[in-house]
Amino acid sequence: MGAGGDKAPRPAGSGLALIAAALLGSGAVRAQDGPMSAIDWLSDSVRQPFPVAAIPITPPGLLPDEPEVATSAGTEEVTVTPLGQVSPDASGLLPVSVTGLPRGLWGPTAAADLGRLIRSERADMVPALQDLLMQILLAELDPPFDADGRGVLFLARIDKLLDLGALDAAAAMLDRVGTTHSAEIYRRAFDVALLTGNEDEQCRKLAQTPSLSPTYPARIFCQARNGDWDTAALTLGTARALGFISDFEDALLSRFLDPDLYEGEELPAMPGPMTPLTFRIYEAIGEALPTGPLPRPFANSDLRSTSGWKAQIEAAERLTRSGALDPVRLMALYAERKPAASGGVWTRAAAVQALDRVLETPGGPEQADPEKVSRVVLAAWDAMAAADLEPALAKIYGERLGKLGLTGAAGAAAFRLALMTPEYEAAAQAREPADATERFLISLAEGAPKAEDAPDPIAVAIADGFAATGAPVRVRTLLDEQRLGEAILRALDLVTLGATGELDELTDGLALLRALGFESVARRAALQILILDRRG
Repeated sequence: MGAGGDKAPRPAGSGLALIAAALLGSGAVRAQDGPMSAIDWLSDSVRQPFPVAAIPITPPGLLPDEPEVATSAGTEEVTVTPLGQVSPDASGLLPVSVTGLPRGLWGPTAAADLGRLIRSERADMVPALQDLLMQILLAELDPPFDADGRGVLFLARIDKLLDLGALDAAAAMLDRVGTTHSAEIYRRAFDVALLTGNEDEQCRKLAQTPSLSPTYPARIFCQARNGDWDTAALTLGTARALGFISDFEDALLSRFLDPDLYEGEELPAMPGPMTPLTFRIYEAIGEALPTGPLPRPFANSDLRSTSGWKAQIEAAERLTRSGALDPVRLMALYAERKPAASGGVWTRAAAVQALDRVLETPGGPEQADPEKVSRVVLAAWDAMAAADLEPALAKIYGERLGKLGLTGAAGAAAFRLALMTPEYEAAAQAREPADATERFLISLAEGAPKAEDAPDPIAVAIADGFAATGAPVRVRTLLDEQRLGEAILRALDLVTLGATGELDELTDGLALLRALGFESVARRAALQILILDRRG
């Protein structure tokens, strides 16, 4: 059975395909000339530049072997923006009243330069920086001064959301602009839909929008999803005869349309990177692939209820680490049922469930056995730390744990979890330092860390960043020229690189964040760098 319900007919034979080839005309359809994006796992769903007609037809009066007359000397896409149409670069989900960012954040920085900076931001930022980056990606701002309607900055923001795995946010952004605005925007919307199980809507748009010229695999897939199995089979036969699909695409699509004919046969080796379209077809023919080895966005497909509990948890953990998924959803998955075994995700699920039970003790956790509470807190800390998920634990439980007054190792863990919450300063003021490290953490939370109290070189670099009275010399020009957006992106990059041990970058990045007015972000990021300490 194919994906969509009804059994597909056998693809058309070579005779029918040759007839179709004659009707289409020799040389009327050309293969894609190159990648449309630096993201090599995106599906080649539409051609660019794309013709108005979905399938080119030989012009009247020309025989199939007659050469066509060129209508232009180049193939560069021409973009026309109607008067009054808002640039995609101005689109966003968060208004300035929510983000607090100035509408003219981009200043005189060119859209292409901003796009390169955004795409280069790393996914392994600490949560405070992830939050700031996400605000920038989703912000509703004035477009760059050189925005021309193509959405260069918009596409870069979408690509970074895809890189982080934030497909729901990307889908909302794409819908806001209109997924058929251009081939590049549709291409991303198509892949987001494939990975979230919403491909039917995009397939309908593909059929209803003449300006989009789908490649053969996308066309065949969508014809089948739209219930037009006969046309899908005919199109496959045509594409095969004309040589417009690879052997692998032919084998995969043939099985998609009628898998019963190939039962027991192995698929040929897949060339190139996995794409969402190939991934979805594998799933449709009963050969679902694990998402662990694939790029982060593929993990979203495992969040669907059709996936097993373990696969859902693993996907949620992966997306939570990149800041793409709210920890609330991860904690809800942990609590869904009793762990089936021990080790890995099961240990984390059991530890979080035990912590939740202790905190929900009738009369409050203060009424529970203090030794039991300490054991449970330490077990949860250790389990989540093993998977680099302490920030998720902190977001849900940190503030409450910081108020329990625990002592010893459990008290130290609870204190650090509380420092990773927005209430970090209150947690610091309520804590009596147990050692020099805690004394430094407390002074950092209050915004005045002292280098002489720093327990290690990275803490010294942090103290130097807070001792600075303005932006570092190497980036001061950005502020002088009002290139604020570029300056923020540069600060994120410096602090993230600094967290790996590049101390000068860490000092300058924190000083720049503070000079830009992001004092709280700088403090929280510095606290998280020291607490998580993932230098190896």
